[in-house]
Amino acid sequence: MERKTKLLLVEDDPSLGFLMTEFLASKGFEVSLCANGPSGWQTFLAGSFQFAILDVMLPGMDGFELAGKIREKQPEIPIILVTARSMKEDKIKGFNLGIDDYLTKPFDEDELFCRIQAIKNRAEARLAVRVDQIQLGKYQFDYHNQSLHYEDSYRRLTGRENEVIALLINNCGHIVKRETILQAIWGTSDYFSGRSLDVYISKLRKYLQEDPNLLIENISKVGFILQVKSELEGKRYEL
Repeated sequence: MERKTKLLLVEDDPSLGFLMTEFLASKGFEVSLCANGPSGWQTFLAGSFQFAILDVMLPGMDGFELAGKIREKQPEIPIILVTARSMKEDKIKGFNLGIDDYLTKPFDEDELFCRIQAIKNRAEARLAVRVDQIQLGKYQFDYHNQSLHYEDSYRRLTGRENEVIALLINNCGHIVKRETILQAIWGTSDYFSGRSLDVYISKLRKYLQEDPNLLIENISKVGFILQVKSELEGKRYEL
């Protein structure tokens, strides 16, 4: 028997929460429904979830804060934020937190399911890739464990940080177009995902700043190049 995906649903509207739970259960998910941010957080800590859908406007702790806490605890878990507001600032804030998708109420249940499946498919494809550790200048990058090492320091990468840096290493010394990165990792190339990509590039630059021979160069309106002044430069690595 196929193991069900455990999904955390945090929604304070009882009617919508019930309908979403029933629908997702009919699609094979094992759903835990919570009505506020604090109970969602406690349920997350007590369980072992593979997916999370969070309303933004929650009592006690809003969806942004809850998503941030979940991301710190489990960086690779896919998260969809749901809101009744369509403010651009909210979407940018959500993507900057590293969420995987954003839905504005009201939404169609089949659209929600399609988005979940698309996110799951991308995640499963990443897990199927076998990658050895790679020396990146003075850093050691471990794709499988989503980590970056520098001397005695260690940093755990989020899922998208891991995917972006892997794609740049794959094409070391060559331009990777923005469209390519966005479609491969975000599954879309709209304004909000583009802004989110820029945030991730800024973070990766900070993570790599201890080695002056590493540079993520921005080619305006085109894409990015990982430049490595070492034995990696100009080579292509299949991650």
